[in-house]
Amino acid sequence: MKLLIKSIITGGLLVFFIYATAQSLAKVQEADETRASYRSSFNRSDFSLKDQSPFHSRRLRQAPDDDGQGETEISYKEEKLEEKGNEIRECSQGLVLPLWLPQKNISLGDRLIRGFVYFVILVYLFVGVSIIADRFMAAIEAITSIERTVVVRGPNNEKKTMSVRIWNETVANLTLMALGSSAPEILLSVIEIYAKDFESGDLGPGTIVGSAAYNLFMIIAVCMIWIPAGEVRRIRHLRVFIVTAAFSIFAYVWLWVILSVTSPGIIEVWEALVTLLFFPITVIWAYIAERRMLVYKYMDKNFRVNKRGTVVAGEHDQVEMDAEKGRHPLSVGFQSTRNSDAEAFDEARREYITVLSELRQKYPEAELEQLEMMAQEQVISRGNKSRAFYRVQATRKMVGSGNLMRKIQERAHSDLTEVKASLQASEEDDEDEQPTRVYFEPGHYTVMENCGEFEVRIVRRGDIHSYSTVEYETQDGTAIAGTDFIGKKGTLCFPPGVDEQRFKIEVIDDDIFEEDECFYIRLFNPSENVILAVPQIATVMILDDDHAGIFAFTDSFFETSESVGLYEVTVMRYSGARGTVIVPYWTEDETAVGGKDFEPVRGELIFENNETEKNFEVLILEESSYEKDVSFKVHIGIPRLAPDSLHYPKIQEVEKKNTKDLTELDRILLLSKPRNGELSTSHIRIRESKEFRATVDKLVAKANTSAVLGTSSWKEQFKDALTVIPADESEFDDADEDVEEVVPSCLSYISHFVCLFWKVLFAFVPPTNISGGYVTFLVSITVIGIITAVIGDAASYFGCALNIKDSVTAILFVALGTSIPDTFASMIAAKHDEGADNCIGNVTGSNAVNVFLGIGLAWSIASIYHMSHGGTFNVEPGTIGFAVGLFVAEALVAIAVIMSRRWNKNIGAELGGPRGSKYFCASILVFLWVFYVTICTLEAYDIIRI
Repeated sequence: MKLLIKSIITGGLLVFFIYATAQSLAKVQEADETRASYRSSFNRSDFSLKDQSPFHSRRLRQAPDDDGQGETEISYKEEKLEEKGNEIRECSQGLVLPLWLPQKNISLGDRLIRGFVYFVILVYLFVGVSIIADRFMAAIEAITSIERTVVVRGPNNEKKTMSVRIWNETVANLTLMALGSSAPEILLSVIEIYAKDFESGDLGPGTIVGSAAYNLFMIIAVCMIWIPAGEVRRIRHLRVFIVTAAFSIFAYVWLWVILSVTSPGIIEVWEALVTLLFFPITVIWAYIAERRMLVYKYMDKNFRVNKRGTVVAGEHDQVEMDAEKGRHPLSVGFQSTRNSDAEAFDEARREYITVLSELRQKYPEAELEQLEMMAQEQVISRGNKSRAFYRVQATRKMVGSGNLMRKIQERAHSDLTEVKASLQASEEDDEDEQPTRVYFEPGHYTVMENCGEFEVRIVRRGDIHSYSTVEYETQDGTAIAGTDFIGKKGTLCFPPGVDEQRFKIEVIDDDIFEEDECFYIRLFNPSENVILAVPQIATVMILDDDHAGIFAFTDSFFETSESVGLYEVTVMRYSGARGTVIVPYWTEDETAVGGKDFEPVRGELIFENNETEKNFEVLILEESSYEKDVSFKVHIGIPRLAPDSLHYPKIQEVEKKNTKDLTELDRILLLSKPRNGELSTSHIRIRESKEFRATVDKLVAKANTSAVLGTSSWKEQFKDALTVIPADESEFDDADEDVEEVVPSCLSYISHFVCLFWKVLFAFVPPTNISGGYVTFLVSITVIGIITAVIGDAASYFGCALNIKDSVTAILFVALGTSIPDTFASMIAAKHDEGADNCIGNVTGSNAVNVFLGIGLAWSIASIYHMSHGGTFNVEPGTIGFAVGLFVAEALVAIAVIMSRRWNKNIGAELGGPRGSKYFCASILVFLWVFYVTICTLEAYDIIRI
C-alpha cells in the first residue's frame, strides 16, 4: 500500500511535469527561432516581403521608407518580439546561489540540462533541510519537555510532589511544534521579501498555500487509509480541532479580503499587522478551548473512566462511545478532586504498573530489575508522543538513520540505572548523615535449653569510619546465671570500616521440666563518638526441651510487598520441643480475596523432635497496583502429638483415667501436651514497598521522549552521523515481542551515503542538553534559514530554466518537497497513536500558523518598509488570490467529509473504519488536491480566466 501511494503521487506529478515542461520549452524554441529569423531578415539589405510572416508584411506596407519611419517600424517589431520573448524570462540573480551564466541564446538541450541540475539541487536541499529540521525538532522537544515541581493532593487528601511539564500540549503544538514543521515555508516567505527588495513574490506565499492544500487533502487522505484494518482513530481534543480548523479557513478568507476587498492590490500596514496578530489569537483561543475556560466552562461537560481507570473529562460523544465499549461513564455532576497534572501523572503510573504486571506474567523467572527496565522501555514506546517525535522518526527513516527503538532501549536502561543509583545514594546519604549508633540485631533470641551455646550480634550504623567501643554484660531474669546459663561480660571493639561484632553465650541443660525462662544482655559505656540505639537490651528466652511445646505465630500482624511472590509465614514452638507435633494451618479472606490477591492454602506443619520453628508459604498474586493495601488472615489449629511420638502412648493412657485418679506425675504429663499460644491467628497486610513506589514514581517522571530525541554530546552526534542504522518497521510494536537484530539494507546504505554530507555538517550543531535546547534551537533555525534561502534561489532558477512560473513552482514542487517529511510523520502517527490529533489536528493548526506567521510576518516587514520610504506595498491578487479562494472552497468540503465520518454511526472516527468508506473518502480528498493543483496551474498560464 505504501509503495502504491508513492507510485500514484510520483506518477501523477511526473506526467504533469513532463507536459508543463514540454509546453514551456516549445514556447522557448518557437520564440528563439522567430527572433533569429526576424533579426536576420532586417539585417539583410535586399530582404523581400516573401520572406516575412504575414504580420510583419502588413506592418512594412504601412510604413513608407522615405519619411524616416523605417527605423521606428523595425523598433516596433522588435518590441513585439520582445513581448513574446518575455514569456521566456531571463533569470535574475538570486540571494545566495550563483546564477548559471550565460542567460541569452540558450538552446533547448541546455535548458533541459539546467532544469535537471536545478531539480537535483532542490531535492538535495530538501533532504538537507529535513535533516537539520530533525535537530530543530529535537530542540523543540527538549524545550517543551521542561518540567516544574508541583504539589498535588491524592484521593485520601495526602500531599504528593511530582514533576509536570511547563508547556501546555496545545500551546506547544501551535507554536514551537508548528514552527518546527513549517519553518522552511515561513522562512522562505520572509527571505523572498528581503531578496526582492521588499517587493511581493509568488514563491513564498505560493509555497504556504500549496503546502496547506497538500497537508489538508493528501496527508489526511493517506492517513485515512493507512490505519490498520478494523481500527479507527478519533480526534481527542475536538474543541481544539474545531478552533484550529475554523482559523485555518478564516486565515485564507482573510487573505482574500485584504488582497481584493479592503485595499485591492495594496497591503497596508494595519492589514499585515492584524494578520500577524491572528497568530497569538489562534493559540490563546485554542488554549481556552482545551482548558474549558470562559464560555467553554458552561458547555456540556462529561466525565468518564479511561482504560487505565483514571477519571478524565471528555466530549459527550466520546463518553457514549466508551460506554458502548464497556467503559464506565460517570455522572455529569461528578466533581474530580484531582487536577489535570495529577491525572496525567497517575495515568502514566498506571500504564507502567499494567505493563510491569503483563511482563511478570510473561517472564515469571525474570529478575524484578530486568522487568522494570523492560516496562520502562514499553512505557516510552507506547506513551503519547509529540509531533516532534514522529517528524524526527520519519526523517531518520528517510535518510538512513534508522529508528528510535535502539535509543529507547538505551534510555530505559539508563533511566533504571540512574533511579536505582539515586535511591541507593539517598539511603547512603541518610545513613551517613546520622550519628554512629550501636544496637542489638536482632533484639530478641529464643534458644532451646539443650542448644549448648548461641551467638549474639551487635551492629554499628551511621558513620563507621572511626574507631568505636562498647561494653556488654548479662543480667538475670527468671533464668539465673550459673544455673540456667553462664554469665558473661566484656568489651566490643569496632575498627574503622567494621559494622558488626559477635560473641557467644552458653546455656545450661537439665532434665527437670520447668517453665520457659529468660535473661537479658545489655550494652553500656559506649565510646565518645557512639550513641546506644534501641534495642540496647536483648532478651534471651530459654525454652525447656522436656515439654511438647506451645505453638503460635511470631507476631499478630505482618506486612509484605505485593511483588514478593511466595511469602513465608513462620510458626514458633516454645516452652518445650519434645516429640513430634502436627499443627494444622489455613488462610481466611478479609479485604484481600483468595484467588485474586493471594492463593488460598490449607495444610499441616510437622514439628520433629527438638524442632522449634516451621514455615509455610502463601503465594501473593501480582496485580501491580501502585496503592494496594489489603489483608487476609492465617490460622493455626489445635496441635496434636504424632502417633510415633515418645509420650504419645503415655498421654493417651492418662487421658482415659478419671481426673480424681490422676497422680501428680500424670498431671505434669498432661501439662506437657502441645497447645496453642495466644497468637494462633495473624493478619497479613499486602502493600507495595516504598522502594518500589519510589522507583515507579521516578521512572514515570522520566518516561518521556525528549531525551530519546535529544543528544548529550558532540561525540554522540558524530557517532550517529557516521553510523548506518536499519529502519525496522517494528519500531513502535510492543517491546515484549522478541525483536531480532536487523542488518541494514542496501537502501539504508545508499540513503546514508547520499545524506552523509548533511549528517556530518549538522553534527556540529550544539547538543540539546546545552541550556535546555535553546542553543540548538537558535543555531538550527539559523541554518534552516540559510538553506531555505538557497532553496528559494534554486526553485526560482529551476522555474526560470524550464519557463515555469514561480507560483506553479511553489504550489507543485516546493510545497511538496517541504511536506514530504510531514507526510511520513503523519503516517507513523496514524498507525501508532491512539488518537488522530497528531494526524489531523496538527494539520489544521499548522495551516493557520503558516498564514498568520509566515505571510503575516513577511508582509508586515515589507509594508512597514515601504511606509517608512513613503510608498505602498503592492501585491497583485492574481494567482495568489485565486489560489486562496479555491483552497477555501475545497477546505470546507474536506472538513465536511472528515466530520461526517465522525458523526457516521457506522464509522464513528475521522481515520480508518470500513475499507470501502475510507477509500471513498480518501479518493475525494485526493481529487480535491489534484483539482486544486491543476486549476491553479491553468490559471497561472492564462489557459483559464476567472
